[in-house]
Amino acid sequence: MEDYSNLKRARLQSLLSTLLDDPVLKDVPKNPNVADVNTLISLEQGSAMKLFVLRMDNTIFVPNSASVKDLKSAVTRKVNEMEQSKMGHRHISWRHVWSNFCLSYANQNIIDDKAMLQDFGIRNNSQIHFVPYLASKEQGRHSRSKKRRFFHGLSKHS
Repeated sequence: MEDYSNLKRARLQSLLSTLLDDPVLKDVPKNPNVADVNTLISLEQGSAMKLFVLRMDNTIFVPNSASVKDLKSAVTRKVNEMEQSKMGHRHISWRHVWSNFCLSYANQNIIDDKAMLQDFGIRNNSQIHFVPYLASKEQGRHSRSKKRRFFHGLSKHS
């Protein structure tokens, strides 16, 4: 019985691989999950948008009602998928990435995770940029240069 199950799984995997190699389905990730498929169906129905992230040189898909947090999650999934296919398992510290870079659209930094993408004027086929970002004191965090000066000063006086 287990051999039959493994044979069935291998056949399904082979069929899925053949389908995903079709140029018509080039937007479908190599290991799609239900959310990926639902988002692509929503795109075809007009209730999702296709965005281009320039530093990634790739396309991501998010629902029209997506928040900044949803966009960051989509970028994270896409980059992890790209890294996995190119180099095997490689850990990326997304906490480090998002503390030193942010997404930008029309020269506006997209920082507030709760904000909706539509509030920034982001629409289907918009181009999003990865840009360097250092948080200011108003946001409750110090910039990197202030941190360095602070810790550097501590080591001098110790």
